[in-house]
Amino acid sequence: MFKDIEIIKRLYRDYTLKHIKKILLAILLSFLVAGSTSGIAYLLDPAIEKIFIEKDKTLIYLIPFFIIVAFTIKGVSVYIAKLLMIVVGEEVKTSVQKDMIKSLLYADTQYIDKMHTGKFISKLTTDVSLLNMLISTAVLSLFKDSLTLIALLAVMFYQNWKLSMVAIIMIPIATVISRTYGKRMTKVSNEFLVRASFFTTRLLEILKNHKLIKIFQAEKYERLRSGEDLDKLKEKTKKMTIVFYRTTPVMEILTGIMIASLIFYSGKLIDNNELEINNFFSFLAAMMLAYQPVRSLAGLHIAINQGLIAAKRILPIVDVVNEVKDDPNLPNLTITKCDINFEEVNFHYNSEEKIILKTANLKINGGKMTALVGLSGAGKSTILNLIPRFYDCQTGDIKIDNQSIYKTNIYSLRKNISLVSQETTLFDDTIKNNILYAKLDASEEEILKVSKNSYADEFIQKLPNKYNTIIGENGVRLSGGEKQRLSIARAMLKKSPIILLDEATSSLDAETESKIQDAITQLTKNKTTVVIAHRLSTVQNAEKIYVINEGEVIAEGNHENLLSNSEIYKNFYDKQLRKD
Repeated sequence: MFKDIEIIKRLYRDYTLKHIKKILLAILLSFLVAGSTSGIAYLLDPAIEKIFIEKDKTLIYLIPFFIIVAFTIKGVSVYIAKLLMIVVGEEVKTSVQKDMIKSLLYADTQYIDKMHTGKFISKLTTDVSLLNMLISTAVLSLFKDSLTLIALLAVMFYQNWKLSMVAIIMIPIATVISRTYGKRMTKVSNEFLVRASFFTTRLLEILKNHKLIKIFQAEKYERLRSGEDLDKLKEKTKKMTIVFYRTTPVMEILTGIMIASLIFYSGKLIDNNELEINNFFSFLAAMMLAYQPVRSLAGLHIAINQGLIAAKRILPIVDVVNEVKDDPNLPNLTITKCDINFEEVNFHYNSEEKIILKTANLKINGGKMTALVGLSGAGKSTILNLIPRFYDCQTGDIKIDNQSIYKTNIYSLRKNISLVSQETTLFDDTIKNNILYAKLDASEEEILKVSKNSYADEFIQKLPNKYNTIIGENGVRLSGGEKQRLSIARAMLKKSPIILLDEATSSLDAETESKIQDAITQLTKNKTTVVIAHRLSTVQNAEKIYVINEGEVIAEGNHENLLSNSEIYKNFYDKQLRKD
């Protein structure tokens, strides 16, 4: 319970406080709803007494007019109040989603690697929608229905306190029912959200791996797996809906018993001259109108629990604490020679895993190419990832021009680095916008220049819409060589002094291979380049080569020296290095 209160305080402080004027106006309108609803019930008293019994010629016009006014005030007030809270709910929903995306964008690479895309999307959509219901529906219902119920109870007590005492027995009964089903709803709502995230994950995997599914003829297997997920989701949805509506027959039966009891008791009171017929009808109208707010308040506990469960799944994403911390007050990185030094660097991804880098010492000379070679899993990619601080080493230091990268702000560090990875990443956008991603304010001339220098302009000009061609999700409409050239063009546009390059291992035709190699040569010219090498020409052109084995730097030198002095490098050269 304490945690629930803390979550409510957090939601109020961070998301609803800024909309407090709209919320207060909705609450004010709730008073009008309560007053007009109770006024409708009360007006039946003079209507029956003055119009039907005393046959008053004046009130026969006034009372119907007041009833119309009361219904009008109620209808307009409910509409505006709901509209205000829907607006607040959508604003809160959008704010939460923006905070989740912001948290994701600035989150550590390691955190994102551990998070499945489908589960995040499910929380961003399904969970946030339940939170929206908490704000837009439950909050309004809490005030509107509570105030309406209080006002109607006042009319009931005014008309006859004895009948009212019998009627209010229903309130604690409804509360007990609400709490009982609310606890059950909390459990099934959490189960539903978990199953929904599992299905979203499955769907994304099917879309992402559709070629793999086809080539291994796994359509039936995936259909069965996704069918099982859908069946489980269906069962959880059914269970949640059943629990939600299970209160309906219980409340209907209780209401029926209550009305029957009140009619019986009213008959006795009228027979004893303790209750007039006009008072009874006014009381009965108030009680019947009170049924809706009682029923809504009985189900309110369920809606609140659903929203709080969603908040418990959402807020940990918003509140994620990054291990790679940036301080914008730190000085900017100043580039002179662009030398990079690794000093006694140790790194592991978490305390339970083995050490990936062991007291690594590297000296990467500015303006030159340094190659990293070694078996898969040796630690080469980790070295590349540590330079832009995708991860932070546990001990040791990394310096650029004698400045620790941990004592300069991350923005200035990454501003000076371009990355061309083995797996080219592109957006489902135009070719032009994919290149522009490196420098959003680049001119048309700059785009054309880097496209020509990367040999991308050749295939772009052959496309129907040229630079405005939509390339599909991750460039699915382009070949592997075309995607690589776009990636190189993007890196060229950034004009950063440090290039991190993970050479693609995929085989390309000789002409495409030659063009990509020429493009890389232009990209890395006079730049400090750290490359994970897979090609003979790369290691031959490198000023220095580091041989990495099981997280340790076991040899360094140029190609000829290492062939003579390093058995591991010679073995790597003979068996794995691609001959151009």
